[in-house]
Amino acid sequence: MSKNKVLFLALFGWISTQAAEVTIRIETEDPGPVISRYLYGHFLEHLGRAVYDGVWVGTDSSIPNQNGLRSDVLGALKALQVPVVRWPGGCYADEYHWKTGVGPREERPITVNMSWGGVEETNAFGTHEFFEFVEALGADAYIAGNLGTGSAREMVEWLEYMTSPTESTLAESRRANDRTEPWQVPFFGVGNESWGCGGNMRPAYYADLYRQTAEFLQARGQRLRKIASGGYDARTDWTETLSQIDANIDGISHHYYTTPTGIWAAKGSATDFEEDQWISTLWRALHVEEHIAAQEAILEENDPEGNIGLYLDEWGTWYDPTPDASALFQQNTLRDAMVAALHFHVFHRHAERVHMANIAQTVNVLQAMILTEDDVMVLTPTYHLFKMYIPFQDATFVPVSIDELPTYSHADYSVPAVSATAAIGTDGNRYVSVANLDPREAAEVTLETPGVIARNPSATILTANEMASHNSFDAPDTVAPRPFDDLSIDGNTLNLTLPAKSIVMIELH
Repeated sequence: MSKNKVLFLALFGWISTQAAEVTIRIETEDPGPVISRYLYGHFLEHLGRAVYDGVWVGTDSSIPNQNGLRSDVLGALKALQVPVVRWPGGCYADEYHWKTGVGPREERPITVNMSWGGVEETNAFGTHEFFEFVEALGADAYIAGNLGTGSAREMVEWLEYMTSPTESTLAESRRANDRTEPWQVPFFGVGNESWGCGGNMRPAYYADLYRQTAEFLQARGQRLRKIASGGYDARTDWTETLSQIDANIDGISHHYYTTPTGIWAAKGSATDFEEDQWISTLWRALHVEEHIAAQEAILEENDPEGNIGLYLDEWGTWYDPTPDASALFQQNTLRDAMVAALHFHVFHRHAERVHMANIAQTVNVLQAMILTEDDVMVLTPTYHLFKMYIPFQDATFVPVSIDELPTYSHADYSVPAVSATAAIGTDGNRYVSVANLDPREAAEVTLETPGVIARNPSATILTANEMASHNSFDAPDTVAPRPFDDLSIDGNTLNLTLPAKSIVMIELH
């Protein structure tokens, strides 16, 4: 094993002797912070078939729709209780000019999406359509403003158009376009990935632009949270710089994508993989904790009051392009659901400082919830994992400790064999999720809940026959949750056999 892998495992206490049994203790008497529902956020970019075909089909489409929005996708996302959606990008945000997406759709200009393939953009899905989408979901809006090719004035005017209750020309223009009341904009991002596709800037230069822009951003009568564009992966210079500017700042974004190989030009296949890339993907996914901890350390030093949140507003798996598919379309396997579970377990542990996370992306792009093809929709394993974890939204985090945590090792990689998280739900019930990362061996788990009598527990399991099992349009239910009853109760202790490559969600009434 390489030295850096040993160091990474040791950092989080994951090197131990393999144990036949795993004891997990739920520290019910030491609750932590609230797990914000915004940690289960989504991201929708004008990219591939995410918006067009994925969300928007138009009012004249033969596909059932609600004023142009796909009815099946709306229904599926409503069932997820999506808390927030980030739009219009991504890289596309820094070339998007909002005025091209308002007014009669037949009169909107056709532009070119230079960020993603130089394809024509009809602008049929603009500000009004986006807000109709999030309002149909009951979600909040996270608007990504254009700092790369735009200006402070353009962002100020967009906010006035969206949120002003006055009789200004921009507010009246919104009303003329059939929206009388202002929209709510709780979150506004000033640019995206300004170190790269958002302008290839240096942290200090961006910080000055942010200071200038944020001074003028306002939504009258609303609490507008302003998010600065931060760094990615192991970089800390953006967080270091932005957390010291003493400006109007509520959060700093950070991005982290998981690939099987760690090589951007040859990331690995979404479905054609063996155990070596199963474990390498999980190993790299777990690095998100290392990166979050590094940002937190800086924020604790520069912002000890905790006023600045960390926004992981792009995360997920990224594989090699799927042949003959739209841009960044990829299948979604059981491996992706496991990656999502591991991320959420990390997010929960860091919920005091991590205020939002947005998976990339919602439909038809990267680690999507939903895949569509013509008038057919399929739910992915990641969708099912998100739905299983709904009870964690706005729940109170409860720490867990694992005695003699075994490791799962293969192909020069080692990861914890078991991962767990727990919380007290808003309904007062206890929720525990346990994941077995080992694709070959089951784990015998003893779950201790001191002070809590485990009455009438119910459980759901997500697993499949193969590591690469996935849901297709021909076989949409290959990977789907099912009831799990392989557990026994003894007072405040539960015993369960956790199958290989599985995630089990337990509710303790």
